[in-house]
Amino acid sequence: MDVTEGTNNSANGETLPDEGKPGSVEPVLPEAVGTVKELGVAAVPAGEPDIFCMTIIGQIEGHFVLPPHNKTTKYEHIIPQLVAAEQNKNIKGLLIILNTVGGDVEAGLAIAEMIASLSKPTVTVVIGGGHSIGVPIAVSSSYSIIAESATMTIHPIRMNGLVIGVPQTFEYMERMQERMVRFVTSHSRISEKQFKDLMFQTGELNRDIGTAVGGADAVKYGLMDEVGGIGAALSRLNGMIAGNSSSSAEPLIQGGLTQ
Repeated sequence: MDVTEGTNNSANGETLPDEGKPGSVEPVLPEAVGTVKELGVAAVPAGEPDIFCMTIIGQIEGHFVLPPHNKTTKYEHIIPQLVAAEQNKNIKGLLIILNTVGGDVEAGLAIAEMIASLSKPTVTVVIGGGHSIGVPIAVSSSYSIIAESATMTIHPIRMNGLVIGVPQTFEYMERMQERMVRFVTSHSRISEKQFKDLMFQTGELNRDIGTAVGGADAVKYGLMDEVGGIGAALSRLNGMIAGNSSSSAEPLIQGGLTQ
């Protein structure tokens, strides 16, 4: 005699598993599987936050595709996100988290210029490292924070590929370097002389020229605004958002009083 587990709940004789049995397993939704695989958690927080968080991690990839084993941040992915965040009325501020070794100079400057040109409050947090072209990105926000254990490597720009030994090549590299120096000094409190002294210092780095600046030193030089972490960044950003909201309401109140 054949024995079939389950309960006959349909007219055609199909058997369905008993829902009340202890051994029954509820189906796992594809969304939950993806969340566990990508984030390592069973669920993500619900709600619509008013702060957009963006991460710039690994090497900044520019016009040339890096090897697949490199951890990269592609600038063609970052720029559309910045445009979307600027257009989204529900987003009041941006939190940019950096842990980058640097990368393409023009791609990094493009990202830095985009962040600096946003009309919404922005705060950058350097954790781990914000090296090379990551320095302009770190200082491009309205307020910059660096972790106490983080470092920022300041060094002259490099050129790979075909290099022609003519004066124009060196003039081009010097002009590009001046672009980076002007951007950093105009978006931070560090002087041009101090920044170039750190950039061209010898004996600090192994087989290289430049300086590795720690968290406290970065604030002392005026490169970053504060030593802290995510809590300090969110507190600062929420304060800036609240300040923007109150300042935008002031003209309406003054107008009502003067009429």
